[in-house]
Amino acid sequence: MVTLEALRVLHANLAFVKNVNRDYDDSFAKTGAKIGDTLRIRKPPKFTVRSGAVMQAQNVTESTIALPVQSQKGVDMNGFTSAEMALSIDEINARFLRPAMSVLAAQVDFTALVMTLDVGNSVGTPGTTPATYQVWGDANAKLDDFLAPRDGERTAILNPAAMARTVDGLKGLFQAGDAIADQYRSGVMTRAIDLKWAIDQNVRTLTMGTRDGTVSVTGAVATGSTQVALDYTAGSSAAATIVAGEVFTMGSVFAVNDETKATLTNLKQFVVTATQTAASSQWLTVPVSPTVYGSGSGALQNVSALPADNAAVTFYGTTSSTVYPQNLIFHKDAFTFATVDLPMPSNQQIAARKVVDGISMRIWQGADIVNDQFLTRSDVLFGYATTYPELACRVWG
Repeated sequence: MVTLEALRVLHANLAFVKNVNRDYDDSFAKTGAKIGDTLRIRKPPKFTVRSGAVMQAQNVTESTIALPVQSQKGVDMNGFTSAEMALSIDEINARFLRPAMSVLAAQVDFTALVMTLDVGNSVGTPGTTPATYQVWGDANAKLDDFLAPRDGERTAILNPAAMARTVDGLKGLFQAGDAIADQYRSGVMTRAIDLKWAIDQNVRTLTMGTRDGTVSVTGAVATGSTQVALDYTAGSSAAATIVAGEVFTMGSVFAVNDETKATLTNLKQFVVTATQTAASSQWLTVPVSPTVYGSGSGALQNVSALPADNAAVTFYGTTSSTVYPQNLIFHKDAFTFATVDLPMPSNQQIAARKVVDGISMRIWQGADIVNDQFLTRSDVLFGYATTYPELACRVWG
């Protein structure tokens, strides 16, 4: 009863995790996974369409994403006394479980939200809290551009400031009287413009690097490249930094429709995957995501043209270590989260493991006969991976 109640409270507080793909929990359960184990998730192959009657066979190539079991989080309590163990489940919940599970949920959610920084798609005005239909409509349009389904599985995760401003900014758009009333009472939206909405104090922030000069591409960028060499014309800081999670575009490098390869109207946005420091007047080679695929790449093509030498590079947001909140909208399949069934002790009378809506938790008690206490630990073992970053979009604040 305690374990099930703890899981109920935990699940209710997982604003981000409960809205992402959790289809792989059973795969780990069957293998008895532990920290360090990795599941390879297959992604469907991509194909091109033939014109005319002549057959043009193409190779079937599946790609994979690693989902590592990398995090174990738990909350430990010195112990329930015998008298406290005799309390009703509601009393135990109010006194012990709710505060313990709330802080555990915050840590799990915060840990998984690091995947936000894997996403290149970005909208909004850095430094301005999102508050209008336009910015959320632009984010939804990004997901449409990359073929995210409109199947009711899109979610917006906002920090408290963004939620407050957005509720005020969108209040005139609602027509349903009950929705207006609920929004007024709670200060939180639940569903609008094809999005589920959730407030989350664990929304990630990005602290920008110290770059303060101008940047351009240097040299040729070949199709299949996972890195781009950049020239840096220093401002006040020659040894400036660009940090993992920063987003940039390159002149005349436009995004394309994933199926037709038609050129879209917006420049392709790339995210930096590892922090770099400039050496004298030139960046070290910067690792980026996604991989750059030009027009000769068939089904893998994701840009209208490869970056040219000296192409202007434009970063999202200013520099000088400015901090920007990274609100997020995403389709369920953009991210994958899996919990693992932790092993049970040999004496299962003092432990329980339960699964609620794909979240597995173990609670384990040990007896202290000297002090008449039951030492209690709760554990969640989990892994996560950014499966389809193109199905998500950051809304900068």
